[in-house]
Amino acid sequence: MADFFSFLGDANRLRILSFLAKKELCVSDIATQLDMSESAVSHQLRNLRAMRLVNYRKQGRHVFYRLHDNHILELYRAVAEHLDEKD
Repeated sequence: MADFFSFLGDANRLRILSFLAKKELCVSDIATQLDMSESAVSHQLRNLRAMRLVNYRKQGRHVFYRLHDNHILELYRAVAEHLDEKD
């Protein structure tokens, strides 16, 4: 579990997950929103796939990414809600 949370310590990976928590996106859309190269985004998405955080589907020449399942969405939302709480 420590490795999992350490993996999520990367700001770019978290930003990708935050976009995918809202909707499915292709690599080029994510790259534009993050102001990163498509190659760099693809690299991060490969890592996220390896950790089973995202899935993808191909449509023609485009590859669309989404969160792997509701567990990932619930985890993301729970952490975001916790951080928004006032003491």
